[in-house]
Amino acid sequence: MNKKQKKMLIRIITAALFMILLHLAYKTVGERQIDPADGSHINEVLIKEPVWFLLYMIPYLTVGYDILLKAWKGIKNRQVFDENFLMAVATLGAIGVALAEKNGDYTEAVAVMLFYQIGELFQSYAVGKSRRNISELMDIRPDYANIEKEDGSLEKKDPDEIEPGSMIVVNPGERIPIDGIVISGESTLDTAALTGESVPRRVLEGDDVISGCINLSGVIKIRTTKEFGESTVSRVLELVEESSSRKSRSEAFITRFAKIYTPAVCYSALALAIIPPVVRLVMGLEPMPGSWIYRALTFLVISCPCALVISIPLSFFAGIGGAGREGVLIKGSNYLEALSKTKIVAFDKTGTMTKGVFEVAAIHHATLSDDKLLYYAAHAECASSHPIAKSIINAYVRSDEGKMRAATRTVSGKLVSDIEEIPGGGMKATVDGVRVVLGNKKLMEKEGIAYLDCHKTGTVVHVALDGVYSGHILISDMIKPGARDAVTALHAAGVAKTVMLTGDAKAVGEAVADELGIDEVRTELLPEGKVEAVEKLLSEKKEKEMLVFVGDGINDAPVLGRADIGIAMGALGSDAAIEAADVVLMDDDPLKIAKAIRISSKCMRIVYENIIFAIGIKLICLLLGAMGAANMWLAIFADVGVMIIAVLNAIRALFVRKV
Repeated sequence: MNKKQKKMLIRIITAALFMILLHLAYKTVGERQIDPADGSHINEVLIKEPVWFLLYMIPYLTVGYDILLKAWKGIKNRQVFDENFLMAVATLGAIGVALAEKNGDYTEAVAVMLFYQIGELFQSYAVGKSRRNISELMDIRPDYANIEKEDGSLEKKDPDEIEPGSMIVVNPGERIPIDGIVISGESTLDTAALTGESVPRRVLEGDDVISGCINLSGVIKIRTTKEFGESTVSRVLELVEESSSRKSRSEAFITRFAKIYTPAVCYSALALAIIPPVVRLVMGLEPMPGSWIYRALTFLVISCPCALVISIPLSFFAGIGGAGREGVLIKGSNYLEALSKTKIVAFDKTGTMTKGVFEVAAIHHATLSDDKLLYYAAHAECASSHPIAKSIINAYVRSDEGKMRAATRTVSGKLVSDIEEIPGGGMKATVDGVRVVLGNKKLMEKEGIAYLDCHKTGTVVHVALDGVYSGHILISDMIKPGARDAVTALHAAGVAKTVMLTGDAKAVGEAVADELGIDEVRTELLPEGKVEAVEKLLSEKKEKEMLVFVGDGINDAPVLGRADIGIAMGALGSDAAIEAADVVLMDDDPLKIAKAIRISSKCMRIVYENIIFAIGIKLICLLLGAMGAANMWLAIFADVGVMIIAVLNAIRALFVRKV
């Protein structure tokens, strides 16, 4: 509890004790005993009426003075109709009725204010606790960065002062302050605050690291690649801070509803207090104004819209916070609501469903072992900067007769001579005295070398040694682990159709789509072609259904902006894609797409539960109050009780780990 909440708790306890003591005292010495024979008083009260009024005002003002002040300020500012006004009118009216009847018991009026403040305290504590839980998990802003001085000592500086290209040192237990590349050292990183992933991530020299992660083991030296304001940690904090400004349709409805609802019930209560007594008087019956005023005051207490006004925004806040804890950053409650209506999900391929880097997928040899074939191919490619060449070299230095291992072997340029690069074809070189020709089938045909086609889809690099065909190496963009499970999970989450949009060749695109179980694939698309494809999908869906596009590259930004909801793979995605997207997945895990939809569905289910529950209970109690079948105690439950139950239900949206 904060100081303000502790003060309120003391006020509540003090007022409650005083009210209970006064009520017991009134029952003991304050009630008049009446003779049942003729209705006369057998004995007079020991304490007269004005004294009881003054005594009861002590607990009433102790617990409710701030409500009265807020109500008065609202009247002065011409913003009359809110919950403070309702409580002030209801409790002061109840005091007025008791004062008019001269019964000396003001317990109901004090109790209404007391329980209302208990509900307000609970609501404040619940919201504060939710905010603290989220802020603790999202408290990823580093306090300092270690700059290594010339004498080897470390100087702490504000991360805002560090320029790109600076060398910083991160010790075990410290948070990485700025995005960069590991120059020396190795360690494991705790990325849970960013990605929700509990398994530490291993980083080695040359690896990219993002700010906000905690260094768990070794000392690492990092060369920064961005300013602090452009680093991952800053972008995450900006997204979280801005999310509260984008309201959902449900929140907007509740705001409009409260503006109409509160004046309506106030005028209804006024009519309930005036019209029935007048009608009874005209009919020649006893008007009973006190009874109808009491009903009207009960009506006001019941009608207070706190449960809706508080629990609905809290549900969205908790849902966004819970998603953030799992590495899913949702930029506003409007997007959280829209996600629950997702029926079509379109994916980019490269970097979204695949790793976005070329790797050796298979080696089919004719005359040599896999390792020997890689040896000649890697050395022949040693002078090339092409991604395919790099993938072959990387496969060689990390393999040992087909068993993957740390990069301990190297490719020596001293063994290579007579290097000739064939544009659009491949490479020729002499490696350790052997003439190596490697490239596509066009190069093999040009050299008059008979080759074997590969039955798998991907980029095929044929290898010939001294004019004799020796085999081929299959290069492909590897599918991400869990990508197929992600598509299955999407269908299980209610998605009716999955589509893959890619610029790759038809054979490659269809092969990946078949392997992942994607319903439809559109290939050989330029960026504008992807936009046209999304436009067509949008025209095919129903009005209330949502289309989600998931991408990661800068060329995906136009499509992310055009889709109903754009989801960017954030950890490795481009800044342009992250800016254009409505949802960011911090760890590039496609399984999080389905999780985001399930989180949204849970949050919206809680929102609808609260709306139906709060409005339903209030309508029933309002009807009972108007009929005279409800008293102030039922009114207290209809207000405070319903609010507490709704707030407790709303907080469930924060817990999404097992969703």
